[in-house]
Amino acid sequence: MPEHWEGDLLKGARNGSAVGTLMERTMRLALLIYMDSMEAVSAYRGFAKKFRHVPPLQKMLTYEREKERAEHEWFAHRLSIPVFVADPHGPWQCGTNENTNGLLRQYLPKDTDRSGDTQRAVHAIAHRLNTDPRKRLDFATPLDVYAQLRHHSPVACGT
Repeated sequence: MPEHWEGDLLKGARNGSAVGTLMERTMRLALLIYMDSMEAVSAYRGFAKKFRHVPPLQKMLTYEREKERAEHEWFAHRLSIPVFVADPHGPWQCGTNENTNGLLRQYLPKDTDRSGDTQRAVHAIAHRLNTDPRKRLDFATPLDVYAQLRHHSPVACGT
């Protein structure tokens, strides 16, 4: 059962804005959050808002150690999920997110000003990733897998 999410930030030019990324390790589902601020509170509010839409599957979150994630205790308490911080300089501990960030750089190049982006624009990018068949998923899409798991989840069915 999917349960482990990884979080990160793709920073824009001069760290003026960012796109928050949440990736589920098993089904490779991507959730993207446009952020016009690099403050820790902005990151957690955006992540918390996205996590509210996936309650049956949220179990834990791992993210890289950066100052923007300084509010992890508040986030863990607010969503009632454990939050783990990767070791410094240990990107392999969030490998799914790191690999997906490489794909995302096709749409969100480094050193590009993200201030003109919108949540709608990053949602469209996430939709492209989530509707792309994956060999690892027997050529199903992450959205197909997510829909199937939600359909079979006792929490999602209300039982």
